[in-house]
Amino acid sequence: MSDLSKYAQSLPLSRRALLKMFGVSAVAGVIGYSRFVKPQPTVFQKDTLDLPFFTSRPLKVVVIGGGLAGLACAYELSQRGFKVTLLERSPQLGGKIASWQIEVGGETFMMEHGFHGFFPQYYNLKSIVAELGITKNFVDLKFYSLLFRDNKYQPEVFRPSHSAFPWNIVDLALASSNRLRWGINLTNPAHWQVFRAITGFHPQKTYLRLDHLSVAEWAAQDFPQGLYDLYFLPFAKSTLNAPDMLSAGELMQFFHFYFFGNPEGLAFNGTRQDMGTSLVQPIAEAIKRAGGTIVTEAVVSNIHWQDGQIDSLSYYQGDAGNSVPFWVKRNSLLSKAGEKEYFGAGDCVFVATSGGKEAISLTCTHQSCTLQPQTNGEFHCPCHGAIFNADGKVIKGPAKRDLPRFKVLQRKKEELQLVASVKLPKAKNILKADYYVIATDVPGVQHLFTLMTGEVNNQVKEGVEKLAIADPFAVARFWFDRDFEWQHSWFTSLSGYKLTDSITLYHRIQEQFIEWNRKTGGSVVELHAYCYKEKDFPTQQALLATFEQELYEIVPALKGAKMLHRELVNQKNFSGYPPGSYAERPETCCGVPNLIFAGDWVKMPFPCGLMERAVSSGLLAANAILHREGLQRRVLFSVNPQGWLQI
Repeated sequence: MSDLSKYAQSLPLSRRALLKMFGVSAVAGVIGYSRFVKPQPTVFQKDTLDLPFFTSRPLKVVVIGGGLAGLACAYELSQRGFKVTLLERSPQLGGKIASWQIEVGGETFMMEHGFHGFFPQYYNLKSIVAELGITKNFVDLKFYSLLFRDNKYQPEVFRPSHSAFPWNIVDLALASSNRLRWGINLTNPAHWQVFRAITGFHPQKTYLRLDHLSVAEWAAQDFPQGLYDLYFLPFAKSTLNAPDMLSAGELMQFFHFYFFGNPEGLAFNGTRQDMGTSLVQPIAEAIKRAGGTIVTEAVVSNIHWQDGQIDSLSYYQGDAGNSVPFWVKRNSLLSKAGEKEYFGAGDCVFVATSGGKEAISLTCTHQSCTLQPQTNGEFHCPCHGAIFNADGKVIKGPAKRDLPRFKVLQRKKEELQLVASVKLPKAKNILKADYYVIATDVPGVQHLFTLMTGEVNNQVKEGVEKLAIADPFAVARFWFDRDFEWQHSWFTSLSGYKLTDSITLYHRIQEQFIEWNRKTGGSVVELHAYCYKEKDFPTQQALLATFEQELYEIVPALKGAKMLHRELVNQKNFSGYPPGSYAERPETCCGVPNLIFAGDWVKMPFPCGLMERAVSSGLLAANAILHREGLQRRVLFSVNPQGWLQI
């Protein structure tokens, strides 16, 4: 018997579910009301007592990580009177929404890690935007399209909604030209249970029943094929996790937040300028105005524990090695037959000659992207274009520092033990704080735990070590000498291609590119691969060749155009949500009195996704500190936390 059949039999139709499905007068009244009255966000966390808003004593907080999670946490605490120090390893703030300058044809543009959409149910992110008074920085994209390769299905078009379940799904079905191809047969018990699962999300029960299955495993059973092709496959990948590596329970949470529990619809906003200018800089400026300190290029060298909590943190600015010996495993994918061997993975890769006594870090000294080896022995940064020679010396910026070198202390069959070759600077910064918030990405938090000394909480450490990193993502942006006709949305999801998952027309969205289009008549187009397999695209050349091939298939009018410039962003640092990971995922409060976690890898107590997940985790971290100090917590919002057809 299949897992899905067992799942179906374990969930007999309850009287409650039947009443919900077929209706009684009271339920019918609620349904009718939900059709005509726009539902309000659900309040997740609100203090009923009238508590103080500002701290009355000089409390210090160190926030490690300047992405959205860290920025949100630092912002909230700085507005409450806390003395906040925000440490960011990179030169720019923003993490996955950071921006940096590039030169194209003698002009300066801002480049990013790919297009980000601001959905209307991003209530917590939108509340910060409103407080900062920067709503004018965003532009309404009106609608959102999903195209299928080879016209397997008609294009899907999503627009704003004004109704709660079930009317939002009714509207979706009426608007879909593929509604008769969804393949749902509710007389089929397995299909009925699929329908109940996706419309009856429950924060605990859904994970309990589905977290052990991957999306691919779940869909390989008796599953409506059209539903999978039209929604599950493209939207599963938009989590930046591949279907074979994504928990089915996690996808149900994602679908509930974006579809079935969301009364807002799927149209969204883009930014008028780059993400750094439109969002990151205003948050950072607000932190500074409130007395907060922001330190970029800050390299944490030690986090010392004492008496069951963190006692102090040490960091350097600029180039600094690791004085604590550490082990790295051999990377079989990168290590081919030849003189060089590669160790580590993700954003922490090292290269050494076979039998050599020294290794070079392949983490770019500009913004910590993983460098790609070239056939001529050079190392190229796929994010921002820096080039290093075979010895790690900078040949081309924007990187300014050479690659760090490490001594090989010991060798095992598949591992190296390394330590920094250069001596660390004697001058270092030591911070002592009342609270420490780790708000980095997964590779970052795992690296920080390797730097910890003293009475480290091993249970917390083991939980962090189990965190997963998703398959890598890639973004290619192209400048052409001509424009083209495009009848779909300016950001459009794509399905069925070997690599490409979306296309963005920047010369229709962001002002810097709109102006360039007016002057030159050219176009700026971006393709995004959310989660590709490294074995299929092991090099930059393979990624770019496939992107270009698929771009000309998606937009045939560009075949005769002249490509003026191209940029590639390629990283492996997004949080993974694999089957079986939910139960042991770290929470905001980890049991250590002065250590708080934030980031999209943290277990969330309400539905959220992508940027809203990162921001909400940062605000939850701030609330945890506020609550411990007897202060009023920030009110947090979400969609209805539970689905309508409870299972």
